[in-house]
Amino acid sequence: MTEALHTPGFSAPVRDAQRVFRAVLEAMSRPARPHPVDPGVAPPAPLGPLAGAIVLALADAQTPVWLDPALTRDEAAARWIRFHTGAPIVADAWDAAFAIASCPSAAPRLDELSAGTDEEPHLSATLVIDASDARPTGDLVATGPGVDGSLAWDGAGLPAGFLPQWRENGQRFPRGVDVLLAGRDGIVGLPRTTRLENAEAR
Repeated sequence: MTEALHTPGFSAPVRDAQRVFRAVLEAMSRPARPHPVDPGVAPPAPLGPLAGAIVLALADAQTPVWLDPALTRDEAAARWIRFHTGAPIVADAWDAAFAIASCPSAAPRLDELSAGTDEEPHLSATLVIDASDARPTGDLVATGPGVDGSLAWDGAGLPAGFLPQWRENGQRFPRGVDVLLAGRDGIVGLPRTTRLENAEAR
């Protein structure tokens, strides 16, 4: 075993996983706003602490995980995830239940991820983006379930060209990809039912 393999996971696996899982649920039920949570882990770089905590809380032996090239280059992050979750690492993003990007620019396009089926939309992928160093991308407005009227948001953590992809993703409902941003201020959830627009376009 390597040093990376021994990098600790949650100190109290059940309790800590439940704590992060609750934060993810809050983020998905109240989209486009950060939900603070203590990651409690220090995964191998370039996987950030909060993104790593989300993976540990959500992934298991039945959930294939895709990692971007930076995360697979020296295999430390992959070994850490496999050791602590048992999740298989897949080479094709389409086969993943969770796709992990170490920064916004490393995120796959949404149409490269499984959107589930009309009969089983819950089999779609979730994209997790490490947005801890991300800057605002623009003045956006979020609407939809979980948003009281509308909500202004700076879009920090979104990849370039995301809005057209997100509109297409929403048109596939009930199919579609969900997104979790592991930001500096907490987890930001974007369920497929959330609508995003440029503020100037409203």
